Amino acid sequence: MTTWKATIGGGTKLADVTKKLHNNGKRAISHGTCPGVGIGGHATIGGLGPSSRMWGSCLDHVLEVEVVTADGTIKRASESENSDLFFVDIPQALKGAGAGFGIITKFVVKTHPEPGNIVQYSFSLTFGKHADMVPVFKQWQDLISDPNLDRRFGTEFVAHELGAVITATFYGTEAEWNASGIPKRIPKGKVSVVIDDWLAVITQQAEDAALYLSDIRTSFTVRSLAFTAEEILSESTIANMMNYLDKTPHGTLLWFLIFDATGGAISDVPMNATAYSHRDKIMFCQGYGIGIPVLTQATKDFLSGLVNTIQASTPQTLTTYPGYVDPSLANPQQSYWGPNLRTLESIKTKYDPKDLFHNPQSVRTNK
Repeated sequence: MTTWKATIGGGTKLADVTKKLHNNGKRAISHGTCPGVGIGGHATIGGLGPSSRMWGSCLDHVLEVEVVTADGTIKRASESENSDLFFVDIPQALKGAGAGFGIITKFVVKTHPEPGNIVQYSFSLTFGKHADMVPVFKQWQDLISDPNLDRRFGTEFVAHELGAVITATFYGTEAEWNASGIPKRIPKGKVSVVIDDWLAVITQQAEDAALYLSDIRTSFTVRSLAFTAEEILSESTIANMMNYLDKTPHGTLLWFLIFDATGGAISDVPMNATAYSHRDKIMFCQGYGIGIPVLTQATKDFLSGLVNTIQASTPQTLTTYPGYVDPSLANPQQSYWGPNLRTLESIKTKYDPKDLFHNPQSVRTNK
């Protein structure tokens, strides 16, 4: 009997994961679009991508792991093996905060049949001023904040130096895409609609964004935020944000402000089932400034001011997803893991009391 489970080495890149699964039964898992990212980090921090609203995050596909713990032993963990040790507490850590708890050398994941048809939708908007994009962004945000939005739909809004690009992926036929009502609700611009299959779409998403550059070292700065349905941007905040983009020196011509939709199947999993604490979020924001040839303070200040402009409109402090690392956070652990942090600190103290698996923003012990 075929289980359609896949065993994947911890160092495998997402591009190779996609190809190997395709070549072995035309199977698929949910993951991001950056082909140079390794599964070892991706599946232990969250792993978000266009299909996440439909299938859940990458870490939600993990059934079993082989892991090296701080005491130097190699263990297998699943719901049936070492469950008292790992799938009661440690998996909460490995599935959402993995870098601070062990080195996973092997994953066993559930897979899905590749979608038979996929609609790719994109359009570009070029404006004299970013302020002209306020109604466009508002329309896009209204769409993605709909609690009944079809889960087969994933989308991003990307602002850049010359305007904006909205991309969308719908996992279904063109007839189903039209019947969903989304084409009537998504902003209109210079539109391109492509009907394709899973492997072609994954490849195209990477190439369109030049994401194969993830293998090339560059100097950049990044800031990020996460939003619940109650925290999405008001029209006045959108206007303030776009005015800021128009009036503030960027320090570089190569910058991006990426908003992407989340939720859907991700939100079906209880908040405390894994370390991933953003089950209630519907939108993420990532701001990137890339140094040409070197990163300047002006670019860092530009992104910091942008985040402050958005944050100023929200009474509570916005959190963020640890896969979108923000090195400027004053309290990164609380921002990344929120209500799960205290439990994670207890697990860290029990299994890695000397903090062997450490990085500047990883979970600490509670001592």
